[in-house]
Amino acid sequence: MIRLSTIERVFLVGDEEVHALRGVNLGINAGEYLSIMGPSGSGKSSLLNILGLLDRPNSGRYELDGRDVTGLGDDELARVRREKIGFVFQFFHLVPRLTAEQNIELPMVLAGIDPAERRQRLNKLLAEYGLEDRARHRPDQLSGGQCQRVAIARAMSMQPRIILADEPTGNLDRNTGQEVMALLEKLHADGGTLVVVTHDNELGSRAKRRIRIVDGQIVGDDSGT
Repeated sequence: MIRLSTIERVFLVGDEEVHALRGVNLGINAGEYLSIMGPSGSGKSSLLNILGLLDRPNSGRYELDGRDVTGLGDDELARVRREKIGFVFQFFHLVPRLTAEQNIELPMVLAGIDPAERRQRLNKLLAEYGLEDRARHRPDQLSGGQCQRVAIARAMSMQPRIILADEPTGNLDRNTGQEVMALLEKLHADGGTLVVVTHDNELGSRAKRRIRIVDGQIVGDDSGT
């Protein structure tokens, strides 16, 4: 499903080059549940951004479902990202002026999905994530856990096969974080590919496969077998 080959990502900070990723090779099979762990500044977010087609490598090759997506134009990248990948972030990234149901519906509107189909998916997601009584509330009227459920429902609105979660419990209390992880792990149990980026060893250890990154390089790959 995913194959990264000798991925390099370099940022220019002033006059200094910062190597965020150094020769990263990584394969992820369909239906896997893996965590990417490492300290702050290790390259976790840079790797997530490459995986999610939010950023481009300086060199190397990214194959997604057997297709080289490294050199795709912005419009085609956006289409592939919209159709195949769902994102869950630490700070939710909801649109403040939109209600919960409008936030969930937004990717479908942008994709031009028929209104009747949008409504059917929206109703199903609101029910699945326990948001029916919060559908018309804005993010500032919701708890952190409710905001993250909205974010997960939004991520699933386009029915992606890959979910990328960046510190998904980092802004939540422990109990709410456990509930959010249970929701994400159900997506994996239902056949989705789940990648969780975290600096929390306890959270990362829940994954069936654990990748460790330090100074932009993968230094460990533990499947627990």
